[in-house]
Amino acid sequence: MTAILIFFLLHWYGSLFFQTVFLHRYASHQAFTMSKGWEKTFFVLTFIFQGSNYLSAYAYGVMHRMHHAFADTEKDPHSPMFSSGIFDMMIKTARFYSAIRNRTMTVDPKFTTNVPDWRAFDDFASNRFTRLAWGTLYTLFYIYFAPSWVWFLLLPFHYLMSPIHGAIINWFAHKIGYTTFKVNDTSKNLMPVDIFMMGEGFHNNHHTYGNRANFAYRWFELDPSYQIMKLLHVLHIIRLPEKKKQAQTFLKKKELVAVE
Repeated sequence: MTAILIFFLLHWYGSLFFQTVFLHRYASHQAFTMSKGWEKTFFVLTFIFQGSNYLSAYAYGVMHRMHHAFADTEKDPHSPMFSSGIFDMMIKTARFYSAIRNRTMTVDPKFTTNVPDWRAFDDFASNRFTRLAWGTLYTLFYIYFAPSWVWFLLLPFHYLMSPIHGAIINWFAHKIGYTTFKVNDTSKNLMPVDIFMMGEGFHNNHHTYGNRANFAYRWFELDPSYQIMKLLHVLHIIRLPEKKKQAQTFLKKKELVAVE
C-alpha cells in the first residue's frame, strides 16, 4: 500500500510540476528563461513524469495562448461556458490539442512565436505505442504492489493524469472560488494556499497577469511551484525576471481593476 501511495503522489505532483512550470509558465508565457540545453532536459523530464499522458510543449503553449486571447468565447479551446459538462470539455480540448500538435489546423503566428518546439521528440513521446508502454508499466506496478483490487481504481488517474489536471483548472477554476481582479472572463482562484494544484488554482490572478512567474498575488496566497522555481533560479537552472517585470501581461489587455 505504501508503494502505491508514494507512486501516486510522485506521479501527481511530478506531472503537475512540469505542466505548470515548463508547459505553462515557460512554453506558454515565457515567465522565465533557460538555456537550450536545460530546455531539452525539461522536455525529457516532462516525458518521464507525465508518461502515458505526455503533453507537447508546442501544442500546449499555442493552445493556452489562444485560451487567454479568447477566454470564455466560442474561440476558447476549453471554456466551460460552451460545453455541456466537464467530459465534453475534455474531449473538445483533446481534439483542439491534437489538431495543433499534428499541424492540421492553421494557427495565427502570434500564438506560435518562441514556443518551444522539438517535434521529433514530441512524435516519439506522443506515439500510441509509447503511451501504451507507459500504461503497461503502471499496470504491472499495481499488479505487483496493490494489496487488493480496490487500488486498481487509481489506474485511470495515471493513464489520464495531465488531462485531469487541466480539467480541474479549466472547469472548476471558472466556476468556483474567489476573485481578486475584475477580468473579462469567469476565471477564479480556487484556494488561498494551493498545495493540491501547485499554484495553478490561482486562475484569476493568472488571467490578470499572464506572464507573472508567481501565480500567487495577495499576502495570504502561496504558490508552491514558484518557491521551487526560486531555488532553480539560485541553482542557475532557470532565470527569473526582475520582480518589477513580472507584473507585465503577456497578451495585451485593457486595464484591470482590483476588487476590494
